[in-house]
Amino acid sequence: MRASRNRVNRLCSSQRLWSVHSRKRGLNRKPGPPVHDDLVRREFTAERPNQLWLTDITEHPTAEGKLYLCAIKDASSKRIVGYSIDTRMTSELAVNALRNAIALRGPVGAIMHSDRGSQFRSHAYVRALRDAQLRGSMGRVGACADNAAMESFFSLLQKNVLNRQRWTSREQLRLAIVFEKTYHRRRRQDALGRMTPIEFETLTQAAPAA
Repeated sequence: MRASRNRVNRLCSSQRLWSVHSRKRGLNRKPGPPVHDDLVRREFTAERPNQLWLTDITEHPTAEGKLYLCAIKDASSKRIVGYSIDTRMTSELAVNALRNAIALRGPVGAIMHSDRGSQFRSHAYVRALRDAQLRGSMGRVGACADNAAMESFFSLLQKNVLNRQRWTSREQLRLAIVFEKTYHRRRRQDALGRMTPIEFETLTQAAPAA
């Protein structure tokens, strides 16, 4: 049956059917000179938790406007150790995610790797790293592979959660971004030996004690 694109869109919308696909993250970030050296060099692995953290920012639209998410991922257990959600993409978004992770994990000497977005080069963010005794690390401009682990995580989040429906409000989308029940406890990962991030951390913490 031949049908125009508009007719297909109209029929799908009336039946509440939408295609699931990855959206390009059109973030209006201005890369600038690095304030940290690249200490990671695309080696997104760590022998133990709280040794290497990765961070980035993503966005998603709602009927009320965009919502921004800054997440911090542990390279060892793949667990999201801190995050912040806001209606604006400012340095405060990145700082709040960092403070959330520090409050939950309390690391000392960990590497925090990011791209060269202005939020991660801000004085407030650099000061927060210094106060927490964390070492900053940054990839190159325009080299997405330098932060590929976070890019992959956000792509997964968009496909499995954010793109599965249209969000009428920012609060509705905010409640959908829950890592503890879905990503942390249900998603088994090949890199962790088919364990979830929670199972992996529990096992690695129990081994030294034994």
